[in-house]
Amino acid sequence: MKKSSINNKVNKKRNNASWWLWMFGAIFAAMVARVFFSGATPAGFANFGASKPVELTFSDVLRRGDEIQSMTIRGSDAAGVLKDGTQFRATITDDPELLNKIAENGATISIDNSKSWVDLLGTWLPIVFFVFLIWWFFRGARGGAAGLGRSLTGQNPTKITTGKPSTTFKDVAGIESEKQELAEVVDFLKNKDKYKTVGARVPRGVLLAGEPGTGKTLLARAIAGEANVPFFAASGSDFSGIIVGLGVAKIKEIFEMAKRNAPCILFIDEIDAIGQRRSSHSYNDHDREQTLNQLLIEMDGFANDTGIIVIGATNRPDMLDSALLRPGRFDRQVYIELPDLAGRRAILDLYTKRIKVADNVNIMDLARGTTGFSGADLENLLNEAALHAVRNGRKEVAQEDVEEARDKIIMGPRKMRKMRPEDIKLTAYHEAGHAFVSIMYADVTDPIHKATIIPRGRALGMVQHLPIDDKVSMTIAEVRANLAVALAGRGAEEVFFGPDKITTGAESDIAMATRLARYSITTAGLSPKIGLAAINQVGTFGTRGALENASEKTAEMVDAEIRSWLDNAHKDAVKLLTKNKSTVDKLAQELLKRETLTGDEIKEIVLGKKAATKKPAQKKTRKKDAKSEQ
Repeated sequence: MKKSSINNKVNKKRNNASWWLWMFGAIFAAMVARVFFSGATPAGFANFGASKPVELTFSDVLRRGDEIQSMTIRGSDAAGVLKDGTQFRATITDDPELLNKIAENGATISIDNSKSWVDLLGTWLPIVFFVFLIWWFFRGARGGAAGLGRSLTGQNPTKITTGKPSTTFKDVAGIESEKQELAEVVDFLKNKDKYKTVGARVPRGVLLAGEPGTGKTLLARAIAGEANVPFFAASGSDFSGIIVGLGVAKIKEIFEMAKRNAPCILFIDEIDAIGQRRSSHSYNDHDREQTLNQLLIEMDGFANDTGIIVIGATNRPDMLDSALLRPGRFDRQVYIELPDLAGRRAILDLYTKRIKVADNVNIMDLARGTTGFSGADLENLLNEAALHAVRNGRKEVAQEDVEEARDKIIMGPRKMRKMRPEDIKLTAYHEAGHAFVSIMYADVTDPIHKATIIPRGRALGMVQHLPIDDKVSMTIAEVRANLAVALAGRGAEEVFFGPDKITTGAESDIAMATRLARYSITTAGLSPKIGLAAINQVGTFGTRGALENASEKTAEMVDAEIRSWLDNAHKDAVKLLTKNKSTVDKLAQELLKRETLTGDEIKEIVLGKKAATKKPAQKKTRKKDAKSEQ
């Protein structure tokens, strides 16, 4: 089935839905008209002229009964003419004595029991509507639950993205190993006969798991584009609804569509919305479990040569039901890691082709300074840099735009807060302490990139490091050095202002140091006192469970060891700062003057010699230089 025929069917369903909507709207309008207009206009009013009738109360009618010439009554509404020719209308009660009294005074009284078209419409249309509604449900039920489900899904269609995407593997960067893992799927969709000859079974389902923004949806589209096959995409939340059985019907609908267009890719994003682990205690999730059961049946019912590949994406693989992950369903699981240094460089090279970048922008330094960024984060960073360039009247992105965008994403937007002079001074010495100890441990820590006292977000300042490459592990010497660097800010406050002047500014430093120390002691086994027992066990996909194998005594030992490590790191930092107090003071004074110091400027102040500076790489040779740096 071609894309045009699929769209025609979708449009036909939409037109039918529009027709039903118009019909229901007409019925609703009739019911409203019945409420507002029923009995509001007695028949006697049709003979009156354009003058507005006088409104009389019930007591007025009683008091002026001898002045009434004629009166027409319909229900509780009355309209008539006084003897002086004045038209009137009133609301009265059905009282025979009152009517007799008015008639005795010579008035002509008539009773109107006819019904207007509004009354008839308001009476019969709701009856017709409910009869039709019952007929509609029974019509769908003639085919069983599936027939009713098709009737429901026809009025509540699943949001399905169709067509052959133009995205290919060339548009996906930074995840080369994952692309190689999925190249076999593409080859099967292109050349399935050679697999059938050997008798090999290609995975029927592929689960893409990873952090948000790592490119799961993009990779699924690239597989379909690379194989040049139809691509059907839906979200897990599309299969949930308030009507019981609707999810099951929608699962059948999308799988039937995929079978008619095989070979194809069927992509279900956020599959954990319907694929959560089943439990005997899930009393309120019966419909979701039925939807999951139908998904399991549909995936297991595929023949080996249908050519349908189901791709699911989630960032919570630990929540999925085990039956969904068994061989024959999602029998290939690909975890997409956050990009490493080379991956970030490749992603940045891909996105910088879409924006104008100045020659002075060092893409490799940007890749080094974005550890932990996903592909979506990197794209957002370059977009923020481009927006900053436009705000400053530039026609291309400069290095300062990139730096501003990175600082904004990492620390938050720049705060134009008014700070007290003593707070600014204390912040300068705090950051100078970090920077100085970083230089002292330069042989085992990442190179320092810059130090700044410009407030951003909740931070009053920051010292930033750029790793040379991606580290997969740390030595105990590196751990201790990083702990000393983290606690050097608090140490500088004590050395230069005294223990009574320390502030809460070291909050994030202490938290980071505590996490690093706890990880090193309880998971990495770097503490001789605690030993090699892993107290935190690593689970599937890098998740960590609660404390295991830890008695109360062991927990107390862990707390004491963490405190010992942090105290020793703090003492090392204070010792270095006290011994080189004049150098740290000079560094802080320069920060107060310039607000931001580069890594080379910090080295020049601390080491007493001018650091070698690199010439900015030319735009045309950035890729070549990057390969040599790697």
